[in-house]
Amino acid sequence: MAEENKTPAVEEAESKNFIHQFIEEDIAEGGQFQGMTVHTRFPPEPNGYLHIGHCKALCIDFGTAEKYGGLCNLRMDDTNPSKEDVEYVEAIKEDIHWLGFDWGDRFYYASDYFEQMYQCAVDLIKKGLAYVCELDPEQMREMRGDVNTPAQCPYRDRPAEESLDLFRRMRDGEFPDGAMTLRAKIDPSSGNFNMRDPVIYRINHAHHHRQGDKWCIYPMYDFAHPIEDALEHITHSLCSLEFEAHRPLYNWVVEHCDLPSKPRQIEFARLGIDHTVMSKRKLRALVEEGRVSGWDDPRMPTLCGLRRRGYTPRSIRNFCERIGVAKAASTVEYAFLEHCLREDLNETARRTMAVLRPVRLSITNYPDDKSETFTVENNPNRPEDGSREITFSRHIWVEADDFLEEPVPKYKRLYPGGPECRLKGAYLIRCTGCEKDENGSVTEIFATYDPDSRGGDPADGRKVKGATIHWVDAATALDAEVRLYDNLFTDPNPDAADKNFLDCLNPDSLEVLTGCKVEPDLAGAAAPANFQFMRLGYFCLDSRDSRPDHLVFNRSVSLKDSFKK
Repeated sequence: MAEENKTPAVEEAESKNFIHQFIEEDIAEGGQFQGMTVHTRFPPEPNGYLHIGHCKALCIDFGTAEKYGGLCNLRMDDTNPSKEDVEYVEAIKEDIHWLGFDWGDRFYYASDYFEQMYQCAVDLIKKGLAYVCELDPEQMREMRGDVNTPAQCPYRDRPAEESLDLFRRMRDGEFPDGAMTLRAKIDPSSGNFNMRDPVIYRINHAHHHRQGDKWCIYPMYDFAHPIEDALEHITHSLCSLEFEAHRPLYNWVVEHCDLPSKPRQIEFARLGIDHTVMSKRKLRALVEEGRVSGWDDPRMPTLCGLRRRGYTPRSIRNFCERIGVAKAASTVEYAFLEHCLREDLNETARRTMAVLRPVRLSITNYPDDKSETFTVENNPNRPEDGSREITFSRHIWVEADDFLEEPVPKYKRLYPGGPECRLKGAYLIRCTGCEKDENGSVTEIFATYDPDSRGGDPADGRKVKGATIHWVDAATALDAEVRLYDNLFTDPNPDAADKNFLDCLNPDSLEVLTGCKVEPDLAGAAAPANFQFMRLGYFCLDSRDSRPDHLVFNRSVSLKDSFKK
């Protein structure tokens, strides 16, 4: 349903997702956050680029704050130094701003709170609620127990003084990676295994992109995240559904640490899209193994890749809003994402003509030394975009598949002796023949035109049985490279546990066409300008490779909508 067609009732029904219902209960009279400003946060880990799945989360985080006149922080979850980089931090900020969201002066790093987190851990040890454990990961798994058997740890009753000393020495770098951990002392027999004395600190002698070598112990996410939220006075910590089982641990940390606020965690289902992988580990593998040209490859589901392909902020935000917020996991058709883009570009993209597989057409009865111009609208949906002039002369370029020497049944385009066809916005022509090379390939098409059909309609009003054909004037056309994209994966579910996602790669996901012909004024466009190449689809200038002397266009989406509404 298009945005402009939504009734207030539909908008209200869509806006009342379960997250909003919870928030309204919380801020109403008697609620736990009565009278408080709704405060959310978006906490990406800077170990890769944001993808369309993150986009759903950030739209929920920032959008919820906007809805209730609240605040949303941007916080880099940089508690794992092994894979984090400043490059990713800057890319994340750029992507969020591109989507139209802003965090004001509320930009934080999890590493800003390392000292407070360390002190919280020390306090838990003093309270008898944490201890230093010397089991390695394999031993810990073996002693974790099962639904009928409690977990065991020979260090669980270690005196607080001893754990405090060891924890201090862990921080001072006396022990190697993996030698010790700090575990919360909760419930070894809990049915929720996240509560069976989870690890809250581990040793990691890795260089941190902001803290350098100051720290060699790092907090686990389940311990760090609630502390960060509480220190920033977050009211509602919105996160994906896999953290639902971790919520009791989140609440335990907030309850037992000396913190200034008590946030509420609410979970929602992640976004799944067919023919796509969302794992940053897998996306990184595609980049590092050279399966794609980079994080911004237009086939990637990253926001920078979608932007380079020609996706607009409005189309992506519409997509995220219209798929809704749910508790149950589901998979959305990639065709729906394309549908949202097609809707937006139909309203906003400038129309132009381009020929991707050109063949020369000569109009034999048109004067060889004549040239004229036609005025055409840039976008019939936006009169304010004005019009432009295109040139016409004896020789033009048309699509190779707009001509058949031997037509098939119901073929209404160009063939010798066939019906009159319209040249879009110009004249009626009738094909008279062709010229072929020694291999039998057509090198030139011949036609005659009706001088009384300027604008594409005959003066006598007769009906034309042939098709309307797009074209470009050979005298003024520019060469261009055009890249046609398809799904990166042939399998609808390449992320399935029983599949190797690399085996599902589509060998035909990219087709590069050279020698294409476009209107001359496209040389002055700036990336990522969007265009509708008439009859062919929506395209944009490639932001990385296109130059005025070497135009490169990416197909954003075809004209045909495959989404079943």
